[in-house]
Formats: sequence, C-alpha cells, structure tokens
Amino acid sequence: MQGLAGRGSRGVLGLTVDPGTCVAISGPSGSGKSTLLRLIADLDPGIGTARIGAMEREAVPASRWRRQVVYVASDAGWWTTPVSAHMPDLPAARSLLAELGMPEALLEASPDDVSSGERQRLSLVRALVLRPRFLLLDEPTSALDQAAILLVEEMLQRFKRGGMGMLVVSHDSAQIARMADRHYVLSAGGLTELAA
Repeated sequence: MQGLAGRGSRGVLGLTVDPGTCVAISGPSGSGKSTLLRLIADLDPGIGTARIGAMEREAVPASRWRRQVVYVASDAGWWTTPVSAHMPDLPAARSLLAELGMPEALLEASPDDVSSGERQRLSLVRALVLRPRFLLLDEPTSALDQAAILLVEEMLQRFKRGGMGMLVVSHDSAQIARMADRHYVLSAGGLTELAA
C-alpha cells in the first residue's frame, strides 16, 4: 500500500504517513495544525500538494480524494437528523457503537440532543464506516473522559493494525505516547520530528 504524503510550498511541511501507522502533530494553538489537516483533506484552498502513491489530490475529483482521506474535526458538523442519516453503513455503525460502549439508540437521536462527547465519538464512527485509507483526526478525544478515551484509542489501534494510516493532531502527550509511531511539532518554522 502507498502512503499519504504532503508538502507545503517551501517544503517545510513535508511528511509521509505510511499505511498502518499513526503520525501525531502537536504544537501551540494557532500554529496551523487544523489548517494543515484541512488542506490535506482538500477542504480548504492552499499552496502545496498531497498524494497517495502516484495519485495527486489535485488530479482527482474532490469526492474521490475524500473517500480515501477522511477528515474528522474535533467538533464535526451535522446537517440532518437523525444521526443514522449520516451513516452509509448502519450495521457497521452499530458494531462500532457497541465497541465504544455506546447505545444503539443514539443512531435515532438528533445530533443536537446528544452530548459533545457523544457527537465526537459518533463523528469518528461516521468516518470509519466509510473505510478510508487514511484518517485525519483533529483532537479526536478532547471532549471525552479517560475511560472513553481508552476505548476510542483501542478501536483506532485495531484499524491501524488493519492497515489504516492516521494523522492525529493532539495536545495530549500521554495519548501521543500511546498511539503515535512518529511525533512532529508544528511551529512557525515548520514541522520538527521529535526523537522517539
């Protein structure tokens, strides 16, 4: 399988995420971590390129790219009700909810009627049922308690072992230590890899 690669206009943001690996990015607020994920996902215009092997983001329709590379915001948007209307594979969604210890009844709830932590996990489920090659996760557990964080991480580790690549923005150093194969810090000077 081919990795996800991205490069900024000056090369200062170049990185590769190999299949079955997790790359973490941390850094001060406002340093551009979320912007970087959105650029890779082809959600915002910008200078630079991203590719999976020989497939360049700019050379394929956005819909095709976004099936391969799925962005999950820390507070993702919901555009209709119930939650199940967002899930293209309900049996898979039910299975993932059970794995996270969440009731199946949440699928029939309005997104406005569930907690921020539930919405955060439902957003992750919504992304995973698409079976992308790469996940771009922006603070994926920021609204969760420790027990829920560990369940999410366990599920993500399972998908990683199955070959899914992940680029995760996190301020949680313990989470980075548990999840990441490589860790970068983003600053005004670009990306700096930290020693393992």
